[in-house]
Amino acid sequence: MSEKIISTKSNLQVLHEDNHIIVINKRVGDLVQGDKTGDKPLSEIVKEYIKEKYNKPGEVFLGVVHRLDRPTTGIVVFAKTSKALTRLNELFSKRETQKTYWAVVKNKPPKSEDTLVHYLKRNEKSNCSKAHLKEVPESKRASLDYKIIKELNNYLALEINLHTGRHHQIRSQLAAIGCPIKGDLKYGFDRSNPDGGIHLHAQKLAFIHPVSKEELVLLAPTPNEIIWNSIK
Repeated sequence: MSEKIISTKSNLQVLHEDNHIIVINKRVGDLVQGDKTGDKPLSEIVKEYIKEKYNKPGEVFLGVVHRLDRPTTGIVVFAKTSKALTRLNELFSKRETQKTYWAVVKNKPPKSEDTLVHYLKRNEKSNCSKAHLKEVPESKRASLDYKIIKELNNYLALEINLHTGRHHQIRSQLAAIGCPIKGDLKYGFDRSNPDGGIHLHAQKLAFIHPVSKEELVLLAPTPNEIIWNSIK
């Protein structure tokens, strides 16, 4: 059983930091940006970390570029300057990034590798997205590639490359082919994980640095947990 650790300014998992960006390996339960729960978000914790590390007076600038669902783990990029934020927002909105996720599922998918295309319709009330094979009113096209990367005793590990960035896309698309993610009660898995998270991890992100223009390839170690550890 994995012990739940909450991110703080003193235990942040910083994967990369320079003058313009800071990249964090998000833990289970970390909220990227403030919401109605009122819980302290990762964005505020990163600000505290920067303020203390550089002894900065006054407000620290930090821009939220993208989000990860609260029960997932992995790479989150923040902008430390307004220049970087503008350019990163453009990169992410134009999908000029390569995102790779790892997921652990119980059921074997129909094929060992495949491209999935669905039309996702979001239900604001339940905060879920339902995957349809054909377009329905107010749905958005969603596409991803997956492949099996390891067969475990009771589970399978999948590598997923996203082509679009829709609400709960990986969770709903895998559930639609009968492969809900371990711990994901919302999308049909039969029991929760002890830490309240799900086995979905943003493992790799590649993009061109917004200022230096060099290619950045970032890798996030998976949580220290028995199933994740058996995939490494």
